[in-house]
Amino acid sequence: MPSSPPRRRRERFLVNVLITCALVALLVGIAAPMLTLKKLVWITNQFSLLSGVGALWREGHYLLCLIITAFSIVLPLCKIAVLYRVWNTPTERLRRSLRYLHWLSALGKWSMLDVFVVAVLLASVKLGALASVEVHFGLYAFAAAAALTMIIAHRVARAVDVAARRSPLADSGSRSSGAPGEAR
Repeated sequence: MPSSPPRRRRERFLVNVLITCALVALLVGIAAPMLTLKKLVWITNQFSLLSGVGALWREGHYLLCLIITAFSIVLPLCKIAVLYRVWNTPTERLRRSLRYLHWLSALGKWSMLDVFVVAVLLASVKLGALASVEVHFGLYAFAAAAALTMIIAHRVARAVDVAARRSPLADSGSRSSGAPGEAR
């Protein structure tokens, strides 16, 4: 999106670094242990997002497994891919970027759903007298990836909006969708 002045090049580099950091944090958050459930004194279960999805599948909870996989793994990965693509698209292809950004805006509203689900799980288990929860690094990495992605989406949307106003190639119909200002 940004063009050639040194400030723009630094901004382009910084946003690409942030997108890469969000991807790494998401992958760590998916694979690393998120929490340990301690039941009574001798029973402990440690969960990562991947192990939880695998356990749901093995236990026959296919619909729940697919929902969690879609919203907690596939959607965040797609969101990061779209952010990378939109940010690195030349201004000449601005109309297509606006369309991608519109989809990102529509899907972005679901980006904190997975963090909310884990928080509800923590709260419900904390209320139990016979069980306790220990939070691990994976949960923090996962939440950081969601927050970073929201910040990057806002920055990319603002840059696309500015470029759309400057570009003679962007027709007013594609900017009137409200997508650039809505990405979260």
